[in-house]
Amino acid sequence: MQAAMDITAKYCHAEMEAYGSCVASNPSTWQSKCHELKIKVAQCTSSHPVIQKIKQNCSTEFVEFERCLRENQDKPTSCSLHVARFLGCAETVDLSGVDPAPQPS
Repeated sequence: MQAAMDITAKYCHAEMEAYGSCVASNPSTWQSKCHELKIKVAQCTSSHPVIQKIKQNCSTEFVEFERCLRENQDKPTSCSLHVARFLGCAETVDLSGVDPAPQPS
């Protein structure tokens, strides 16, 4: 999960920042008050060209990582090898020619 969060934070920083601030400011009502901002984070991660390229090139590693998390919900640290494989793959993705600017919503 941290791998996905790191990539999300790197490329969708503004959206993550706004959502985090909203959650912190609304401790008892954040689920409803921050829903729009949560959707913006999801839209950024699904539409950002760099994240799309990483997901495309490292889909096998990402699927294995997600499967491990599902099967080990009570002990996610047992998936550290899967995280390492996904991050290793993400580091090797050729991002030349990919526009790092997020797509307008």
